[in-house]
Amino acid sequence: MDKHQRRQQLNRMKFIATALLVAMAMLWAVARFQQEAGVWGWVAAFAEAAVIGALADWFAVVAIFRHPLKLPIPRTAIIPRNKDRIADNLAAFIRDNFLGVEVMVDKVRSIRPGQKIATWLGQRERADFVADKLMLILRGGLHFVNDERVSKLLRRAVNQRLQEMDLGNAAGQLLDMLTQGGQHQALLDEVLRRLSTLLDDPDTQQTMSGAIIEVSRREYPKLMKLLGIMVDTEDFGMKVSVSIVESIQHWLHDIGDDPQHPRRKQFDRAVSDFIEHMKSDPNYHRKIDQWKRQLLDTPVIADYFDALWSQFKTWLVNDIDSESSRMHTRLAHGMRYLGRWMSDNPELCDSIDDHTVDAVRAMSGDLRESISRHIANTVRQWEDTALVRELELSVGRDLQFIRINGTLVGGAIGLLLHALVTLSIF
Repeated sequence: MDKHQRRQQLNRMKFIATALLVAMAMLWAVARFQQEAGVWGWVAAFAEAAVIGALADWFAVVAIFRHPLKLPIPRTAIIPRNKDRIADNLAAFIRDNFLGVEVMVDKVRSIRPGQKIATWLGQRERADFVADKLMLILRGGLHFVNDERVSKLLRRAVNQRLQEMDLGNAAGQLLDMLTQGGQHQALLDEVLRRLSTLLDDPDTQQTMSGAIIEVSRREYPKLMKLLGIMVDTEDFGMKVSVSIVESIQHWLHDIGDDPQHPRRKQFDRAVSDFIEHMKSDPNYHRKIDQWKRQLLDTPVIADYFDALWSQFKTWLVNDIDSESSRMHTRLAHGMRYLGRWMSDNPELCDSIDDHTVDAVRAMSGDLRESISRHIANTVRQWEDTALVRELELSVGRDLQFIRINGTLVGGAIGLLLHALVTLSIF
């Protein structure tokens, strides 16, 4: 129901209550004119008490919102006079009864956010809706970045940050993290395995054989001519190559199978020394910083990245504005896939529920107080007339029934009192 309809209903009920008051006053006047003879005495008693009840309830209802007849009578205009206290009490009521920790937790558990998200995303129109909103956000972000002022600011900020970055120390910290738990040894194992596979390849052995023969012919031509008289040089080269491969394979297997192999320890020391130099050696830092500055100050590099970024933005904008946007299609498909995947994995939905509950518990204290303060401050900032108008539109119609009931109940009490008086006389 809109504000206009509520205003019409309020005015209609005010008219009815006031008309009933006027009717009782007129009825009382007629009864008095008849000198309360006979049944008119009973009518006068009813009408007189009804007028008193109507006026008393009119005063009570009006006093809630404003001064009756604009007279500064004490204890009237209750709502405007106590607005700050009402604001604090309303905020505390909502905080304690609607934003209690357990109330919010129970509400979250009853909603089951994980399953709701899964079901919601699994619907095509919902997934398309999310994709549409993400595309709007992306479009807005691109327009923001495309602003020349923002572009210059971002470019200057990135360049300044790169200039100030201690790349040597950062690289050392990263390598230190990556080598924790012997991860570099796993990398060494993978390198050894791939190298062993490469050496077992007949093409590799053939290449090695050709290289051995070519080097030998170039460095020792007379020896190779003499050797060619006795054996086939190609066959000789292959046998030498196979022997070398077998020796290398044996050496690689020794390193791979023995965690305490001297070469592994040597590799450990080399990696540790390199990382330590990267982290703390000023000479390393100066060299890396010099290379970094040369790279950043090279116009060709800057132009290359500018052109690359410009091409990417152009492609992205064209795709976003296209009716058959591939990015939109992929986003919508990804949302639907995510919804189906969550539905097929109830434990994931349960995990989302549990983490949501934990987040509510963690945030509830600050959230409750923030919302409470916001409500109290908002109510305090309302103008008195606006507050009274809104409350009167909300409950004023029902309060007019109090005036009507007061009129009728007052009249009934007047009849009862008149009956008691009459009976006591007889």
